Amino acid sequence: MVSADHIVFDFQSEESSGKWYIVNDDVMGGRSDSQMVFNDDGTITFSGTLSPDNNGGFASIRSVIQIDDDTQFEGVSVRVKGDGNIYSIRFRTNRNFDGYAYQAKIQTGKNVWKEYKIPFTEFEPTFRGRTLSGMPELNSKDIAQFGMLIADYQFGEFTVDIDWVKLYK
Repeated sequence: MVSADHIVFDFQSEESSGKWYIVNDDVMGGRSDSQMVFNDDGTITFSGTLSPDNNGGFASIRSVIQIDDDTQFEGVSVRVKGDGNIYSIRFRTNRNFDGYAYQAKIQTGKNVWKEYKIPFTEFEPTFRGRTLSGMPELNSKDIAQFGMLIADYQFGEFTVDIDWVKLYK
């Protein structure tokens, strides 16, 4: 029997949470920077500085997901403590580091833990900040990557803690 939730990341250790990548606007000449730190309490902190310099303006983290469960999930649930900024929860259906992604945005509270439950039907396919039309809806069986991104002219320092990421049915 399959449980109702599938834990994707719980961040209990760096080894059990897979390999994470930082992708910032410096890939196209921007000046934003970010880092991701594993904390002793089993959370991670994604933080940095978002800069408009040299046409910059985004910072992100991402990791490959391996879902061995054949269950059709309805959405994702994440528990985060934010800084009041808006963050994009992102999924990719391939392992490439460029190309389109499906995203949904969350408005974080300042220094408050909150669980966000987002159905996959609310994710929109996007490419470099533009919404795409004519793309298939996000299907949990196709998910290959998870990520979080900050952009949208929210320049300055940012920090968000993530406790866990789960898929729900």
